[in-house]
Amino acid sequence: MIVYNITVKIDPAIEEEWIQWQQQEHIPEIMASGQFTQWKIFRLLEQDDTEGMTFVIQYFAPAMENYYRYIEEFAPALRQKAFDKWGERFIAFRTVMEVVN
Repeated sequence: MIVYNITVKIDPAIEEEWIQWQQQEHIPEIMASGQFTQWKIFRLLEQDDTEGMTFVIQYFAPAMENYYRYIEEFAPALRQKAFDKWGERFIAFRTVMEVVN
């Protein structure tokens, strides 16, 4: 199992709208790619939130091939939609992990 992990710091002024957009629009679009079997969203605790809350969204893929297909075929357009909507009001970084238990 592969976990595509996206950590995002959000401008406090857009936090509620951003969470709603994630749950109602962005995450469903990512899941519609057919490359992931489930997702989870977390808010990091015990962080310095003066510049905004930090969230982690994890998408679970059965294999690296699913992740690679998502990155090549779907990610560019979906990332652009996020930048078009939110501009510089968020910072994101991405990692890929393998479940080893």
